Amino acid sequence: MLLRFRTKDGMFRVPTQPTDDFLLPLEDLLKNHIKAPSLAEVYISNSQSARGELAAGLCGKTVTDLGFKHGDMLFVTYPADAATSSTPVNGVSAPSVAIAGISKVSEPLKVTQLPVDDFLQLQTGIIPVPKSRLCRHNDGGMCEYCSPLPPWSKIYQEEHKIKHISFTAQLKKLLDGKNADGHSTGGQGTSYVPPLDASNFTVDFQCRNGHKPYPGGICSKCVPSAITLQLQQFRMVDHVEFSDSTIVNDFIEAWRISGLQRIGYLYGTYEAYDKVPLGIKAVVQAIYEPPQTNEGDGLKLEAWEDEKHVDELASRLGIYKVGVIFTDLLDTGKGDGSVVCKRHKDSYFLSSLEVLLAANFQLANPNVSKYSKSGVYSSKFVTCVISGNAKDEIDIAAYQVSEAAEALAKADIVTGSTHPSMAFINETTDKRYVPEIFYSKRNEYNLVVKENAKPAFPVEYLLVSLTHGFPENPEPMFASKKKFPIEYRGHVGVAQEIRDIRAQVGSDVGDGAGLKDFHLLAHLQSMDVLSGEEFGLVGKFVQSGKYEDYLQVVQSPGWQTLMAILS
Repeated sequence: MLLRFRTKDGMFRVPTQPTDDFLLPLEDLLKNHIKAPSLAEVYISNSQSARGELAAGLCGKTVTDLGFKHGDMLFVTYPADAATSSTPVNGVSAPSVAIAGISKVSEPLKVTQLPVDDFLQLQTGIIPVPKSRLCRHNDGGMCEYCSPLPPWSKIYQEEHKIKHISFTAQLKKLLDGKNADGHSTGGQGTSYVPPLDASNFTVDFQCRNGHKPYPGGICSKCVPSAITLQLQQFRMVDHVEFSDSTIVNDFIEAWRISGLQRIGYLYGTYEAYDKVPLGIKAVVQAIYEPPQTNEGDGLKLEAWEDEKHVDELASRLGIYKVGVIFTDLLDTGKGDGSVVCKRHKDSYFLSSLEVLLAANFQLANPNVSKYSKSGVYSSKFVTCVISGNAKDEIDIAAYQVSEAAEALAKADIVTGSTHPSMAFINETTDKRYVPEIFYSKRNEYNLVVKENAKPAFPVEYLLVSLTHGFPENPEPMFASKKKFPIEYRGHVGVAQEIRDIRAQVGSDVGDGAGLKDFHLLAHLQSMDVLSGEEFGLVGKFVQSGKYEDYLQVVQSPGWQTLMAILS
């Protein structure tokens, strides 16, 4: 796109991109076209009679953020030299007005966040502290020993053995010292700076800062600076809750029968978690197993043509993908159901390849946030692995990878290695620039030192661990006592057939309990018998459990057609 600038030195057309920082076309204008002392003395307006705004104040925003379109005309005023910088170019004083079409970012973005984020961001998260023996006041007073703690309190974190603070607590911490909406409380004005800014380690191939595009030229603006990796202090999700233990048992059953590893997607919701200040938990209602090739020591995901349809079904049921789960199990051979403990502090928790897999899943499922410069920040997508624990029992471990790990994977800076606990750093190429990378660690003297990460570094610097568990009083969404065959299990002799549907839902009205099975509903959708509207009725019934909602399902034309097929 082109922007037109009318100046006292003439009119100039400057090429730019919608996603470029407005600083780039301004630098082009100053360097190649006009004789202005500096950006600090240049004013931009969309009106010839108005002085407009300082150009420097518009930098840091993209061309699109400022509302510019291809061919827009902007008027530029500037002094001939520093001595006349206070006089407009036409010699007539003009009031400074806002540029029409230029909208300063003055508030959080208008994006649709998850309901749990909207809810938690309205909470203070303040942690009450009871009166102690050190207090010298009555019950209505307060002192330094009983004053409430912020949700990011290190004291509370250590006392309750919380490894990472919650994402919302981290956000509140960043907003501390500002108004609740992120505006600065110091100085003049109400400038807003988004507190969240995702890491970016990719090369800017569009950089025109006086050199050819990379690799023909290079500058500090188009390539990432040195990276120092540290353990992430917060986590996007704090806990993974499986709504019922049978969900996991049914998933593991495929390994018990075949000895081959298995992977599945977790469908559920994100909800508030009260065990951590302003915490979030992923509540898993179902595991869907996509097409895959299984081996005893690994697996391969195949093309999943029905993914969009399964996601649409989940949406009608009020759930969505919240993560992925896979097995890494090896029987000890003792005949008592015990499994080998492969993953521990002296080996690894997630291998380097699994870390990259988790990073790519998180990149594909970004977390929407109004407090981010781009409207998204990191991800709430979780990765669970079922393997042997220190007692040789089958156990679940839940993880995410850090926001920095996502950026490293996106920039193709790291790759897997033959040592599962180490991530290998790629070499710089014409398509990829790899900066200096360090990681912080404590040495033998308990001092924090920086180590060069090349050629490889421990993947633990990219990991964030989560807790997991089951509710005390399970109330699963899919509570059918009859179990419909799970999809894509032909390798263990399991298939989904008409007789299985007949056994699940019967041919009479019943009470609809058999419908509360995610695998059955996914198979019914693939048959294309029920319309989208009729599946909406099914979703309404599964969520409410009301008999009148079930009657609407069985009275629908699509259901009558299904019953005719079954009979």
